[in-house]
Amino acid sequence: MTALFRRLGSASAAVAAVGVGTLLKGIDNTSDFRLDTIELPLLEPGVLREKESFDILHIADLHMLPSQGDKQQFVSELAACSPDLVINTGDNLGDPQAVPYVLQALNPLLDVPGMFVFGTNDYFAPRPVNPFTYLVGKKRTPSRVELPWKGMRAAFIERGWHDATHKRVEVKVGDVRLAVAGVDDPHHDLDDYGLIAGAPNPDADLSIALTHSPEPRVLQRFAADGYQLSISGHTHGGQICLPGGRSIVTNCGIDRERAHGLHRFEQMHMYVSPGLGTSKYAPVRLNCPPTATLLRITEHR
Repeated sequence: MTALFRRLGSASAAVAAVGVGTLLKGIDNTSDFRLDTIELPLLEPGVLREKESFDILHIADLHMLPSQGDKQQFVSELAACSPDLVINTGDNLGDPQAVPYVLQALNPLLDVPGMFVFGTNDYFAPRPVNPFTYLVGKKRTPSRVELPWKGMRAAFIERGWHDATHKRVEVKVGDVRLAVAGVDDPHHDLDDYGLIAGAPNPDADLSIALTHSPEPRVLQRFAADGYQLSISGHTHGGQICLPGGRSIVTNCGIDRERAHGLHRFEQMHMYVSPGLGTSKYAPVRLNCPPTATLLRITEHR
């Protein structure tokens, strides 16, 4: 009899899971692509001579699949916003066959100055997981199936984008002198901040910290060194959110209140992107549409 009840309980749980999955699919907004615009006054007066703002297009968490033509078109059309700089904070790949589709989608943007760091899902393929483990914040171990990230990285660099992984990059783009530093994905302890430690060049007009995941232990180091703005993704904005976009989990060390959007981390501004994709094994977004962001950096008064 006990075994019978156990089987009935398992069957009930399976039916409930299917029911919840069907409900979520009915109100899913994974294809409701959006471009948010945020103004942030970080530049000293007189830096900008020809434009009112220095526009940074932030792309995160594509998790691209070959079949996602709508996402590829949306990303390609982002070139119409004429950014001065593109920043990509990783997790571009969702499938071993996706590199050509990522490059095709990004093709117009690869003509724009750019910088990038990768996430774990650039290096390793996703694997099937119980989606309910996400909702309890359980850290997931990546698969060991390596993705063809090296070819993608080479293509980015060949087109002129800078790999900021464990590097300090100083370059002038338009009127703005940039000091940028980045780390490898800290969510799975791939970071080594010691390789980039120290204050950004004081002659820079804008200093930016790049990390795939907004892990507090890394953000603390960037903030202590004096970076003005950190840019990251990874959280998917919570992915399955309460009404109003209130995150239930972050899938990293940052608190739920800062799972997406513009916030402060100590004295540093931090922006966390909701991202543009999901794992192919959890292809649902609720109250958290896929988003790219145009950060309009202006002069302060």
